[in-house]
Amino acid sequence: MAWNSASVESLLATIVAVLFAVAGVVNLAGRGAVKRDFARWGYPAWFRLLCGTLELFSAALLPGQQTRVVGLTLAGTIMIGVLFTLVRNREPFRHLAPALVFSALIVATVAARG
Repeated sequence: MAWNSASVESLLATIVAVLFAVAGVVNLAGRGAVKRDFARWGYPAWFRLLCGTLELFSAALLPGQQTRVVGLTLAGTIMIGVLFTLVRNREPFRHLAPALVFSALIVATVAARG
């Protein structure tokens, strides 16, 4: 099978969807470290639930061709917020690195759209 831009885009969108689904579940589950992080960053307790819900919603939109642009837009908006939070709070690079990878995958998916 030849790789074309549509198949690369679909593969990247699937990877981003899986990552956002995992992030959404982690935020909704709210284990101790997640709750502590959101509190340390100055967010109210409900904000973690909102983030997790938006991440799952984005993950659900990404696989479909008709909804992918909305999913990518939502995912990109989420990542802008994440990067802002991490930079504002001077988080170590080990926390910032995964956010940069997520962001790069979103950009690559958008670029593969052509």
